[in-house]
Amino acid sequence: MKKRLVSLVTACGLALSLAACGGAGSESAASSEAASSETTASSEVASSEEASAGAAHYTIGICQLVQHDALDAATQGFQDALNEALGEENITWDLQNAQNDTATCATITNAFVAAGVDLIMANGTAALQSAQAATSEIPILGTSITEYGVALGIDGFDGTVGTNISGTSDLAPLDEQAAMIQELFPDASTVGLLYCSAEPNSQYQVDTVQGYLEELGYTCTQYAFSDSNDLSSVCQGAADASDVIYIPTDNTCANNTELINNICYGKVPVVAGEEGICSGCGVATLSISYYDLGVTTGEMAAKVLTGEADISEMAIEYAPQFTKKYNPANAEALGLTIPEGYEAIAE
Repeated sequence: MKKRLVSLVTACGLALSLAACGGAGSESAASSEAASSETTASSEVASSEEASAGAAHYTIGICQLVQHDALDAATQGFQDALNEALGEENITWDLQNAQNDTATCATITNAFVAAGVDLIMANGTAALQSAQAATSEIPILGTSITEYGVALGIDGFDGTVGTNISGTSDLAPLDEQAAMIQELFPDASTVGLLYCSAEPNSQYQVDTVQGYLEELGYTCTQYAFSDSNDLSSVCQGAADASDVIYIPTDNTCANNTELINNICYGKVPVVAGEEGICSGCGVATLSISYYDLGVTTGEMAAKVLTGEADISEMAIEYAPQFTKKYNPANAEALGLTIPEGYEAIAE
C-alpha cells in the first residue's frame, strides 16, 4: 500500500512538472512571436523613415512682379503642378511679391541666389530680367512673359534661350485680337493703344497689333504712360480721342483696372489682352488661362529638378488654346450686343 502511495505521488508530481513545462513553452513561444512582430514593425517604421529621409528636398524661390489675377493664377498653377509632381512635403517655397518695383525684383532674386535655392520661378518680365542678372547657374523658369527675345535682349530669338533660362509665354495671337476689334466694332475708326512704356513686352505687343489694325483700316495712336502716377491723365487722353482702346498684357494696367474703368465705363470700350484686365475694365478679350500656363511651367520645373530635362535645351512653351470672353456689365453699359462664340466672365 505504501509502495502504491509513493507511486501515485510520483505520478502526480510528474504530471504537474510536465504541465508547468508546457505552460512555460507556450509563454516562451508567445513572447518570441511578439518580439518578432515588434521587430518587424520597427523595421517597417525605420524603412519608412529612411525612405522619407532619402527623398530629395527642393527649395524653390518665386519672384512675382506684382499681385493681380493673372500672375496670381500663374503662380498657383505652378505650385500645384510641382507639388503634385514632387510631393508637397519635399518642397520649401519662398514666395516673394515685388510690388511692381524693378529694384525690389533685383533684391529678391539676389537673395534667392545667396540662399542657394534649387530653382527660381520668375513671374513677369522684370522678375525674369532680374533673375537673369542675378545668376547664370541656378535654373530659371519664367512665366507670364510675352516675348523672351525682347525680354532678354536676344536678337533673332529662335524659341530656345540656350542658357539656364526657359519657361512659358502668355503671348496671345495679336492678329486675332485685332480681328476681334473689327468683329465687335466694325464702324470704329480710331483705336487708342494704352500701355506702360517701362514694360518692353507691352511695347512689343502694341507695335505688333498696330500693324494688324492698320491693315484692317483703323487709325492707331499709342498712349504710353511711365508708371501708375501718370496713368490717369494718359488714359483720359486716350478715352477722349479714341473710338476703342486696346490694352495688351500689361502688368501696370492689370494692377490699376479700377482706375481705368472709372474713366472708360459706359463711354469707350476697352479690348484687353487678357481676362484679368477685361474683368476689371474691359469689354472683351481673347485670353489664355494663366493657371494652365503656370501648370505647364511647374511641369517643366519638375523635369529640370529631377534631371529629366536640360534647361538649356528646353524650348519656350505657349498656351495651347485661347478663349473669346466678354464682361457682361461693361457690355451692357455700352449697349453692346456680343455675338455668339464669346464666354461670359464670371462676376
